[in-house]
Amino acid sequence: MTHSITSKPAEPVPITVSGDGTTIYVGNTRVTLDTVVEAFLDGATPEEIVYRYPVLDLADAYAVVGYYLRHRAEVERYLEQRRQRAAEVREQNERRFPPEGVRERLLARQQQNK
Repeated sequence: MTHSITSKPAEPVPITVSGDGTTIYVGNTRVTLDTVVEAFLDGATPEEIVYRYPVLDLADAYAVVGYYLRHRAEVERYLEQRRQRAAEVREQNERRFPPEGVRERLLARQQQNK
């Protein structure tokens, strides 16, 4: 008996966009597209990525890596936007909570609570 595929099955990429549109997650997990792509770029195979993040489905990891390889420029733009936003948040936090003198402030607070 011979099997043949007569049409290409179209499966959606297993990604979900957060309600505010700022974050893309893989499958039905909280693992971000950023995490999977960065692990892949660091040399991890989809199997290794799933080993690191067992909540991921192996087929989803492969699909997301394939999506990245086919849409590299689009994904890189998204990743750059995420990096820029992270830098902005870091700067805001450092202005609100200056890192200089943290140890001294914590020790002073600890002395007050004794």
